[in-house]
Amino acid sequence: MNYLLGVDIGTSATKTVLFDEECHVVTEASAEYPLYQPQNGWAEQNPKDWSAAAASTIREVLAKAQINPTDVKGVGLSGQMHGLVMLDEANEVIRPSIIWCDQRTAAECAEITAKIGRERLIEITANPALTGFTASKILWVRNHEPENYRRCRHILLPKDYVRFCMTGDYATEVSDASGMQLLDVPKRQWSDEILEKLDIDKDLLPKVYESPEATGHISAEFAQLTGLTTDCVVAGGAGDNAAAAVGTGVVEDGKAFTTIGTSGVVFAHTSSPRIDPQGRVHTFCCAVPGCWHVMGVTQAAGLSLKWFRENLAENMDYNAINEAINSVPRGSRRLLYLPYLMGERTPHLDPDCRGAFFGLSAMHKRADMLRAVMEGVSYSLRDCWDILKEMDVEVTDMMACGGGSKSPIWRQMLADMYDCPVKTGSEAGGPALGVAILAGVAAGIFTDVPSACRKYISTTAVCQPEAEAHQYYERGHQLYQKLYQQLKDCYQELSLL
Repeated sequence: MNYLLGVDIGTSATKTVLFDEECHVVTEASAEYPLYQPQNGWAEQNPKDWSAAAASTIREVLAKAQINPTDVKGVGLSGQMHGLVMLDEANEVIRPSIIWCDQRTAAECAEITAKIGRERLIEITANPALTGFTASKILWVRNHEPENYRRCRHILLPKDYVRFCMTGDYATEVSDASGMQLLDVPKRQWSDEILEKLDIDKDLLPKVYESPEATGHISAEFAQLTGLTTDCVVAGGAGDNAAAAVGTGVVEDGKAFTTIGTSGVVFAHTSSPRIDPQGRVHTFCCAVPGCWHVMGVTQAAGLSLKWFRENLAENMDYNAINEAINSVPRGSRRLLYLPYLMGERTPHLDPDCRGAFFGLSAMHKRADMLRAVMEGVSYSLRDCWDILKEMDVEVTDMMACGGGSKSPIWRQMLADMYDCPVKTGSEAGGPALGVAILAGVAAGIFTDVPSACRKYISTTAVCQPEAEAHQYYERGHQLYQKLYQQLKDCYQELSLL
């Protein structure tokens, strides 16, 4: 039997899953690594931690499965998007990677907008200049660490650095490249106009592939390190959300998903490049050739619950958290949480806003605060949902994925807020399965992405919306939105203290 590997390079850990050719999980492994925050609003990681985690988890799954390594035909890579990896002439990492949730580049975003023009920037890259995107990070290094910039010979994204360690190839693919703000998203190629106006050498950038294309093969060095063979093909893969879309079957019009990972996303497939002129949501190339997706992002979704759990809930087990909040009524006894721990993207595009509890009183217990965190994140995702509807992006089929989707309470909140059924697939779904399917196409095992998804991805549970809960959350959402408007100026003042 043939096998496929899906390697998902996340923010907190790398997860590697071995699938057979019918997309059944054989075994999996994960390895964690740290995130560094040397200053308020900064976020960095060591790229070598990602490559070491990928190698160790591949070794582990092959050892567990005890299969013939020659039967592993393809590897697909998924990863956190937007991170900046800079390599020198000897292919050594120059500095820690500035990752997706870093907020230091406000001045560079202003520089990009001034040099290109906001409207033209959105026309080409489908997005305004954002602190999380890669282009502003490149300019930050050039402005603040000129010696590091002079040493740079290659610029890669997180998963593409791991690809380089696997194959020796400098390559990326359209979905992840869309988040660099250097790609012409409608044309699916690097934008010479953007690169010229920002004075970035095109030779620093990797070759761009479609997600299910083969970008290379496992190198002899990586084969010796992991047990794979040099015949194993490495697919283009996808950014984490585009990979999750494949893994949940969101590869055709009308389909969408919500993911609650470290960040939170509402993501809808579209066969044409729909762009929000206000830049509140992102339009990227998706993992299906010739198609795009529109997505809204909340920066601190699962991160909000993780932060509360680690700092205020004594590292409670997640099952215990669900049990604790099960008796808390909707609305968390008039307690609201704003999930802006890392600034916010959709819909505010505000790097200065920060988290808050509103309505806190002596009656509130830890369980009330935990439920308020879940509801606050869900309100933020509802903000994203509303903009997709405003853009006439039709959604008739909503899937849930990510760690937060394992909570039936959280899934029901989403169904009630969206007033739409929310489905889940098998636990094997998500980014790892998505990129394994892409690897299967690259290896010739599957014909194309949509047909493989129709064949192998199914629904396991559905949460139906409740009318009374939806009406309550409609009122709660209006107050939630009002709070940001009331606090907007205060956030800016806080950033200047």
